[in-house]
Amino acid sequence: MHSKAHTFDNLQFLRHPISDNKTLRAWNAADEHLLKVLHSWQDTNGRFQAGKLTIVNDRFGFLSTNLASSQPNIVRNLQSQQQAITNNLYLNGFSGEINFKSPLDVLLPQQQIGLINIPKSLDLFQLYLYQLSVCLDSEGTVYAGFMTRNFSPQLLKIAAKYFREVHQTKAWKKSRVLVLKKPIQSTLIPDFIHKINFGKEQYQQYYGVFSAKHIDYATQFLIQHLATPAAGDCVLDLASGNGILAACIQNIQENCQIHLIDDSYLAVASSQKNILTHNSYFHHHSNLSIFEDAMFDWIISNPPFHFEYDIDINIPLKLFREVHRCLSANGQFMLVYNRHLNYQKHLKEYFSKLSIVAQNDKFIILLCGR
Repeated sequence: MHSKAHTFDNLQFLRHPISDNKTLRAWNAADEHLLKVLHSWQDTNGRFQAGKLTIVNDRFGFLSTNLASSQPNIVRNLQSQQQAITNNLYLNGFSGEINFKSPLDVLLPQQQIGLINIPKSLDLFQLYLYQLSVCLDSEGTVYAGFMTRNFSPQLLKIAAKYFREVHQTKAWKKSRVLVLKKPIQSTLIPDFIHKINFGKEQYQQYYGVFSAKHIDYATQFLIQHLATPAAGDCVLDLASGNGILAACIQNIQENCQIHLIDDSYLAVASSQKNILTHNSYFHHHSNLSIFEDAMFDWIISNPPFHFEYDIDINIPLKLFREVHRCLSANGQFMLVYNRHLNYQKHLKEYFSKLSIVAQNDKFIILLCGR
């Protein structure tokens, strides 16, 4: 496993979870560009006050670590993101209090600066900009960095909904920064929730949760072939998203105990809107370390393999190893995945029993047992 830290300006950074893909760093040029424009702001305005800087979507803690002395507020959605930021702060000797916030929190008022590495999800970008616009001082500025290859005209349209002044910097290292000023203060609080109809049910999910406009096709395929646990079984919905898999199981077997776990805070908050609380438990976590050995009779999953713009199957492969530990002796692991990922050869390392439940030209549903 590749675990060598990358160095920037005498600081060291590791990705979390650690990846054996040596091309993946813990930051990109957009992060460096954000630091560059921030230094230009400081040259004109001097230092900003401690606690008046908010950093949003800092995937591995590059910005938070470089700016730790400013005691920033850090908005994170992913639990793995929080762990990465914490790890890199400690790796570089920072031992102070870390002020983490969720995308749904109301931030401290009168912020001077907001820094955001624009996420892949435009919905999530919109939620973040609203959150920043509400807390920003009237003379404050938001700097939003992105790689030029990921530009969409929608970025400008979304920014103009929350700021009166929107312009771009020149390209630098194939990145740009949006400079946003004069936040638009509105008494109307937007509803950042999508309502998705599926079958006879309607599901709610916050902006930024995977598959915003419909239930994704892999999950739909899995639902068609979903096994029915027995009454009293303990079930885990792994990478639960808005909780639709757990909801489907609960609709046909309400007497089983269901746990839902997801790396995304917004996903967990969404699933809490869609699942009956009876015998249901929600966990905002990126791995299964919080669960006991042999705890579950059934584990179901449509595991992610895209992480923002990166593809890294090392993360689901680590989860498969943990799934094996958490399954009971006669437990079953049912998952759906894209055919090209070829998970079957990896799962053979952990499970002695594998069978294909269903497949089509895009997806495979596999049933694994110990």
